Amino acid sequence: MKVVLENLTRKFPARGKRGQEVIAVNGFNFVIPDGELIGLLGPSGCGKSTALNLICGLLKPTDGKIFFGDDDVTDLPPEKRGVGMVFQSYALYPHLTVLQNIIFPLENLKGKDKLTREEMRERAMRAAELVQIEGLIDRRPSELSCGQQQRVAIARALVKMPRVLLLDEPLSNLDARLRLQTREEIRRIQKQTGITTVFVTHDQEEAMSISDRIVVMKDGVVQQVGRPQEVYDDPINLFVAKFLGTPPISVFDGEVKGGKLYIGDDAVLGVSGVSDRKVTVGVRPEGFVPGIDGELHCRLKGVEVMGRDISIIAENPACQNPVIRAIVSSDLSIDAAGGEVAFSLKAHKVFLFDAESAERIAYKAD
Repeated sequence: MKVVLENLTRKFPARGKRGQEVIAVNGFNFVIPDGELIGLLGPSGCGKSTALNLICGLLKPTDGKIFFGDDDVTDLPPEKRGVGMVFQSYALYPHLTVLQNIIFPLENLKGKDKLTREEMRERAMRAAELVQIEGLIDRRPSELSCGQQQRVAIARALVKMPRVLLLDEPLSNLDARLRLQTREEIRRIQKQTGITTVFVTHDQEEAMSISDRIVVMKDGVVQQVGRPQEVYDDPINLFVAKFLGTPPISVFDGEVKGGKLYIGDDAVLGVSGVSDRKVTVGVRPEGFVPGIDGELHCRLKGVEVMGRDISIIAENPACQNPVIRAIVSSDLSIDAAGGEVAFSLKAHKVFLFDAESAERIAYKAD
């Protein structure tokens, strides 16, 4: 099911005498292709959960339209939109068994959609098998792990055969290992069912690992939309560049003079096509190449061995980050006792941004 959002806007009224109107979602235009998994990504308060609630009908837009295929669902109540919703809190009924929790949405079907008890059980068992909890159907939520409860919540959303599946930070309550396992399961289930899915998270690693495309939001405004790797490799502005990536991008105060990019007193890169000006420079962790001939001179703070990679921790007066973290292959030998480290920079991992607007500046590396 294709989902179309046209100029979607949601405002919340001011509270109190000095309160100001809050625009939680501002002019959201986006087409979600049929069968794709879209990650809504951004920091807390950016409007991603509000956008999800607008799609499912829990909130009404102040302005704009929502279409499921050719159907205008803007004014339809949630129960008539054909959506499945999975919340962060699971929201399972503690007094019901797993099977009863999954069946529950089917008991409210009416008219031509009404099912017999046997049909409901059949469909619930298929949903349980899909999320691989068919052996737990007689247990109650208190007898399940967090990961198993999450699977029950997903099965309950899928049993209605929704046109659109909405997931609101569904992995937040899981530990790191279980998060990894469950997000792989969500991706498997989505691929197997082909249901158009919107996945809300503030965790960029989650969004990038399972999404067909990601939507990066800030203060209710869409910053960039694209394939995860494309957005990582080609951020439209400084916010997107800083939000994506672990370890985070290293950000420096820089200056372009005579076609050369300077960080402090070091001329680190030739940048044709950029006029002389102050700039902000972003360098991805994998963009640093240590060597005695490196142009960027930094003070070495330490070396962390992480198995296949080494993290070089350094400082530079022009760096806005507390420290620089450079990721290099463990095949390299780094003298952790050295007081200084020099880096060459990979041009395709170096981004320039306007020092005032933080918008990306295009350049040609020499």
